[in-house]
Amino acid sequence: MCVCAPNHVVAKSHFWYFVSQLKKMKESSGEIVYCGQVFEKSPLRVKNFSLWLRCDSRSGTHNMYGEYGDLTTAGAVTQCYRDMGARHRARAHSVPITKVGEIAASKCRPPAVKQFHDSKITFPLPGFFVHGCNCLVPQANLMSPVT
Repeated sequence: MCVCAPNHVVAKSHFWYFVSQLKKMKESSGEIVYCGQVFEKSPLRVKNFSLWLRCDSRSGTHNMYGEYGDLTTAGAVTQCYRDMGARHRARAHSVPITKVGEIAASKCRPPAVKQFHDSKITFPLPGFFVHGCNCLVPQANLMSPVT
């Protein structure tokens, strides 16, 4: 089971919470063998991640699915937490992520993720100006008058 948490103490707590919901098991009757961070095999390549999560809202518990484009799994999880906080006002402790997976570009569904799949995509350069332009020459004399 993969648990997304800010540190190992919270990760162990979340793990026992999920296991107690899935099976009739307590922390005293089990043991965590390994708790560590999972690193990416290729962190310099942009990938599409799919996240399955459960959100506790005011009206009940809802299962949700989201897709995000990022370099690492941790970056996609961070995007998910920020997206859930912005759109649904959900705090990170009430959004347990149950499954994270990498998906192919052809399997992506949201248009917000698909718009960056074009290989010839270009972005405008903000603040770009031509240095040989006459519009930057001052029109008035900047020296103070000598009397």
